[in-house]
Amino acid sequence: MRYFKVFFILFPLFIGKLSAQQTAASGQKMQWFADAKLGIFIHWGIYSVNGISESWSFFNNYINHDAYMKQLNGFTAAKYKPEEWVNLIRESGAKYAVITTKHHDGVALWDSKMPNATTTVNSSAAKKDLITPFVTELKKSGLKTGLYFSLPDWSYPDYDGFTRDRKRYDYKQDPVRFKKFQNYFQGQLNELSTRYNPDLVWFDGDWEHSGEEWQAKNILSNLRKVNQNIIVNSRLNGHGDYDTPEQGVPVVKPSSPEWELCYTMNDSWGYQPYDNHYKSSNMIIRTLVDCISMGGNLLLDIGPKADGTIAPEQVQILKDLGRWTKKHSEAIYGTQTGISKKHFNAKTALSKDKKTLFLYLDYKTDEGIVLTGIKSKVKNMQLVGGGQVKFTNISASDYIFNIPSTNFDQDVTVVKVSFDEPIDLVETENEAISLKDLFTANDKQISVSYKLKKLAATLDKGTNIFNDTNLAADGMGFNVNIKPLDQTVNNWVIKNAEALCKTTGGIPAGHFQGNTALSADKQTLYLFVEGTPTGPIAIKGLKNNISRIRIVGEGTMLPHEIYNKLYWSKIPGIVYIPVPEDKLDPELTVIAVLLDGPIDLYREKVGAIESNL
Repeated sequence: MRYFKVFFILFPLFIGKLSAQQTAASGQKMQWFADAKLGIFIHWGIYSVNGISESWSFFNNYINHDAYMKQLNGFTAAKYKPEEWVNLIRESGAKYAVITTKHHDGVALWDSKMPNATTTVNSSAAKKDLITPFVTELKKSGLKTGLYFSLPDWSYPDYDGFTRDRKRYDYKQDPVRFKKFQNYFQGQLNELSTRYNPDLVWFDGDWEHSGEEWQAKNILSNLRKVNQNIIVNSRLNGHGDYDTPEQGVPVVKPSSPEWELCYTMNDSWGYQPYDNHYKSSNMIIRTLVDCISMGGNLLLDIGPKADGTIAPEQVQILKDLGRWTKKHSEAIYGTQTGISKKHFNAKTALSKDKKTLFLYLDYKTDEGIVLTGIKSKVKNMQLVGGGQVKFTNISASDYIFNIPSTNFDQDVTVVKVSFDEPIDLVETENEAISLKDLFTANDKQISVSYKLKKLAATLDKGTNIFNDTNLAADGMGFNVNIKPLDQTVNNWVIKNAEALCKTTGGIPAGHFQGNTALSADKQTLYLFVEGTPTGPIAIKGLKNNISRIRIVGEGTMLPHEIYNKLYWSKIPGIVYIPVPEDKLDPELTVIAVLLDGPIDLYREKVGAIESNL
């Protein structure tokens, strides 16, 4: 009996040790992925011939299956040069690539030997295995290899699904037939695994069946026989290693330690010649920074043409990305989630030892830039890819620094802040600015811009210091009765009174990079814009429709454009607002966004797109 007692005492210790070892092993396996930050997604298939929705076009009956499959005759890959693809991917700064080996249409881009397989070797005009030469070049380059694989195969005769309106059979009533399909796709996965030994498998389409029906455990077991460190995305019914939000940049950091945003350059995954709704390189670079600041990766998509060439718009974005990533590599790869907005009013990231803080500025300014609530003593500040940055203590834990206008990057400037120890932060909120401190003219070299930024932060947190004054929405007759009066501040307050009179606290962090306030009826969102933005300002997760946008105090109407709003999805797109440089306030610009009702925000998890109508 005493042996059993010893066993029951030691068994939990053994299990705890084993669990710790497994966690450590998992962390080591995921390290390259966590450090990579940028990958390139490649959607290439017969859908590029007509420039139609990949696979979904026949599933949704936009075109019948026979007509869809006739695209095989135009899929030539005649100008396919995998070495050039890989060189371009490397130039972008990406550390891995994921290519579609088989989409939901079932067309395999490699020489699959499974019975009844439809392949580009046997069935397309290309008559080629398109995966092998690409993976060969990828491995030669040192980049990590990712293979996309669709679990559903809507063309395979023994798969139950076919179109949105038509099923081949009920798999529960005919398990023998479904077993044939299971053996088929498992066989194809085994081919990919043994031939290419990928670092990552990117599954898609898991929503059509349960993990048990997909035989998820068996899938993982077979993959790990070839590569025990293989990484799998989350689209295997809960059996994956990392989260994969799609199209919508998360407003809040995903819960998974590792995650990647899969994201298109325009509105399409595959090549569509008439989709010219491309995001600018500036938007893409800032999206990468957004992912970095939350500890994630950006998996940016390209859709090659049927002949194997890549559209010039996509090539240019990859080259522009490469310019920025090459210059700022130390602030990209191997970084971790940054600090909160209350310490710095822009995106940030930390080095692994937390002794280096990276500050990402997507605007330019001649005024001081403020870093607050830092207990640790700043050892040094410098531009990544540039020279030293002069900084000054303005309090025990607050710093202000300036960057010469000629030293700003055209897209995102990065400042490296160094400490002798891991960064230590003051967690208490900064004090609200008082009317006296705001309006009193002084000789302490405290700039108007600095005071107005503090005012914006005060309003954002829900403290409106104008509630007990005579400030009206038009600013007429305002008198603060403070002497000596800072006339520049007073003029700014009168000009922007609409955004200050009876407004309430702003929206939660993550939706807008900067401070905000809301009108009393919650129907107008005020955005406080610092400096000169390098591109259009952005709002994430806004469910409302926008009625109009204007510059406060100027009345100038502004346009806006929405990207990544998929009409079948409840997830909002990103609102981009270009702000004319000649309309920017020299101190602090305020933008009013009038909504169609009280503000409604999306802060839920961004997942896979499971219904592509």
